[in-house]
Amino acid sequence: MRFRSFISVDMEPTDALSQLLEGLRSADADLKVVKPGNLHVTLKFLGDIDETAIDGISERMARSADGLQPFTVVMKGMGAFPSLSNIRVIWVGLENAEGLSSMAERLDTSLREIGFERDKKGFRPHLTVARARSPRGVAGLQQLMNSNVATDFGSSEVDRMVLKKSVLTPKGPIYSDIREIPLVQGDGP
Repeated sequence: MRFRSFISVDMEPTDALSQLLEGLRSADADLKVVKPGNLHVTLKFLGDIDETAIDGISERMARSADGLQPFTVVMKGMGAFPSLSNIRVIWVGLENAEGLSSMAERLDTSLREIGFERDKKGFRPHLTVARARSPRGVAGLQQLMNSNVATDFGSSEVDRMVLKKSVLTPKGPIYSDIREIPLVQGDGP
């Protein structure tokens, strides 16, 4: 059986981030706002995979996590892809995200061994919070983003990566965890 999948890091919805999501939901714009429980950073989109590939993918995920310690990212500022004048994706920026970049690069290299193409765009750490379905309300969205360009939305601990199954429905995607690979805690003082 085949299913749509990706590898991600789940992000905790802080109070400030939850307020932002609510503000986006109530904005006079044609948006699909991410549900708080679905907040994640995609490290690698895999597309449709067969169930028989899960073990090989999990093995490469574990290899990619080897030696990485848990770390904290700060969710700060807002922006849009591809640009503020052509909003398709609304995102919150991530600081202290070098670990995410390392994980994504390691995954890209490791998964290439079993036939997954490298990401041509390159990894840009961000947290998607909404997608625009049309340009309606773009001026209000631009104003909202400009007023939050330096807002600190809190932090989230990164302590694992997850292989997720994604089922697209008219009410939004439904994600389920297939495999979880923890980052190893050091012995520390």
